[in-house]
Amino acid sequence: MKAIIFSLLVFTNLSAIGQVNSQKSNQFLAPNQKGGFYFYWGWNRDAYTKSNIRFQGTDYDFTLSKVVATDRQSAFDPKIYFSPVKLTIPQYNFRLGYYFKDHYEISLGVDHMKYVMVVNQESHIDGYINNSGTSYDGVYSNQAFTIAPNFLLFEHTDGLNYINTELRRSDILFHRKKFQVSVNEGFGIGGLLPRTNTTLLNNPRYDQFHFSGYGFGIVSALHLSFFKYFFIQGELKGGFIHMPDIRTTMHIEDRASQHFFWGQYNVVFGGQFPIGQGKK
Repeated sequence: MKAIIFSLLVFTNLSAIGQVNSQKSNQFLAPNQKGGFYFYWGWNRDAYTKSNIRFQGTDYDFTLSKVVATDRQSAFDPKIYFSPVKLTIPQYNFRLGYYFKDHYEISLGVDHMKYVMVVNQESHIDGYINNSGTSYDGVYSNQAFTIAPNFLLFEHTDGLNYINTELRRSDILFHRKKFQVSVNEGFGIGGLLPRTNTTLLNNPRYDQFHFSGYGFGIVSALHLSFFKYFFIQGELKGGFIHMPDIRTTMHIEDRASQHFFWGQYNVVFGGQFPIGQGKK
């Protein structure tokens, strides 16, 4: 994920420098005018609906019902949140955007969420498990079941990476020379590239990136601009995630699948400047 973000930053900075230098130094675009470019970084908290998770392999095929999960935001520590080498540890949001016409922007970003299944929770299990070398072998018919740590640990904690593109509209509510308030709303779609941390039955812990599915969502935001080039933005987001192809063990045939709705609130900080001809 660090490599993806670094590549995006290098590309956009080189492009912006070349174009900004060709404009007059006093030229400035309002944040929602054509030709405006922005980037931001910030942090999120997330919530998820219950989901049914199906696990399939050579010797098992079972579904756990109405599984509960939480997010896992890192405790605030400046040495982590503002460290160039550790800043991707917390749950974060990174986005690059461009106003292709007045009021309308297209953007590309990463919502780095974390999904942690609650252990020792009560669920129901339906299916079968054979030859696992554990006491969990057997046939299950939608019976009550406690998800114990020695049966399953299941987390998308590095993370539940939603790589998405969004289309948003922005409208100004209040404007002064050095301060502006605007709102924006829109929708997005993208893919899920989780690094799923799983320990299942007698298998060793598995933790690798794998493209697992897709998602879509809606967003609304309050945007506060300061001194032309800087802003703080609060966002509310929500949507649906479907992951039919989650890797769970070192064995290629072992898979899990799930879908759920998600909600998110974010606080982000960013910069904005013109890279097109736009308006003065």
